[in-house]
Amino acid sequence: MELDSAAVLENGGKKLLNGGGGPELLSNGAGGSPGGEGSSGPGSPASDGEAATGQEGAAAGELMKKPAGPLTKRVRKLSRSNSKDGVLGVAGTPNFVAPHRKWKNSRRSRNGYGRGLPKKGGAGGKGVWGKPGSEEVYDELDEDPNDPNFDIDAYNSSHNVELKEIVPQPTEAEVAKKLETIILEYFEHGDTREVADALDELLPPGLKPLVTKTFVSVALEHKQSQRELTSVLMSDLYGRIVTREDICAGFDLLLANLADIMLDTPDAPHLLGNFIARAVADDCIPPKYAYQSEREDLDRHGQAALVRATTLLSMHDGWGQLDNVWGVGGALRPVQTITQQMSYLLQEYLLSRDLSEAQRSIKELEVPHFHHELIYEAIIMTLEAFNESTEVAICELFRTLDSTCIVTPEQMEQGFRRVYEDMTDIVLDIPLAYSILDRFIQRCQRAGSFMSEALIKDIPTRGRKRFVSEGDGGLIKQVNFQRDL
Repeated sequence: MELDSAAVLENGGKKLLNGGGGPELLSNGAGGSPGGEGSSGPGSPASDGEAATGQEGAAAGELMKKPAGPLTKRVRKLSRSNSKDGVLGVAGTPNFVAPHRKWKNSRRSRNGYGRGLPKKGGAGGKGVWGKPGSEEVYDELDEDPNDPNFDIDAYNSSHNVELKEIVPQPTEAEVAKKLETIILEYFEHGDTREVADALDELLPPGLKPLVTKTFVSVALEHKQSQRELTSVLMSDLYGRIVTREDICAGFDLLLANLADIMLDTPDAPHLLGNFIARAVADDCIPPKYAYQSEREDLDRHGQAALVRATTLLSMHDGWGQLDNVWGVGGALRPVQTITQQMSYLLQEYLLSRDLSEAQRSIKELEVPHFHHELIYEAIIMTLEAFNESTEVAICELFRTLDSTCIVTPEQMEQGFRRVYEDMTDIVLDIPLAYSILDRFIQRCQRAGSFMSEALIKDIPTRGRKRFVSEGDGGLIKQVNFQRDL
């Protein structure tokens, strides 16, 4: 049963009245009374239906009660949904797009992050300068040769250009400077393979003779051990980096500049002759190169170097002894050999009293960590000589070695203390060792300040046995006397 539409409109025009006991129901009549207009009588056939309709209207009226509080409008909640997950439409409707075609034509990134690049590579958009390199668009414009302002020279200069890669070649001075750095590093590590790898990346083909010239020039200013390392390096580089002709050309440069080299190294002809003889013994250059001592393009210093090489190669012992042309320097020698060389050095000094020669010989030993043995041997010679002139000479040598810093104060003190510790054994061979040592230390103290006060205070003294006590009245103690016997 449905309510009449006219009745609903009429009821819509009525006012909702709130009674004292509660809300008033809406009725179909104009006045809402049972005998009002539009209501059926009790005897009519539709009375039952209308009664039922009235009951349903009363129930609907209960649902349309006016709320107790003020009337508020509920805000519609907007739901957010991803366009990928929403409904795209129903097939057959005008707005329907197939899912696979919708995402196929989409400009959005397929992943959730995008490529991370600016739009159009920075070339598009409002207020931008354009893509890098776009300022050269003028070169891409078509130029008309029939244009009166057409410049044929400018066109040819911009279009008929061939670009080639040019690798700048280092100069001779730059290569020589880098070679000096390489050889100095080689003296520290001694690895010939590392030097060969460095030369592979550095040397241009026309400057390979500089290898021999630079390496030998630097070695002339160093010691025997570095010269031995240089000869070994030249032998290892032969055939890999330099050829026989390159080594000969390098020696020619050295022979031509030997007069200038002698300003820093006076014995350069003698040393260069050793290098040439060693290169011949290592099969790096032919023997005929050393026997050309009468070459007209050489001065007397260059000829003297070749004469030295010829002399070494003409020795009866053969070329095998040229492997030790520089000697065995540094800590590679046995301790007994170094000690023997120091003893010979001191004996030669006591005979000649030449301090400069003694200093040079000590430097050539190349054992600064073993100089305490030199001090020890010198003091023992002083004790054995029992001679005042020997004490003066050794004291002067110690003072010179300390002032020139050839022997460090630590090595000097260690040598003296070794003598202090061995005095109990030394006195067995030299009975007056204690008195001689005391006199020598006093002389060294007056000569200079190369001995510390602690070292002077620690000088050993020979203890004496007391047979007679000072408090016994000069009587001999029988117990001690019998014990000593």
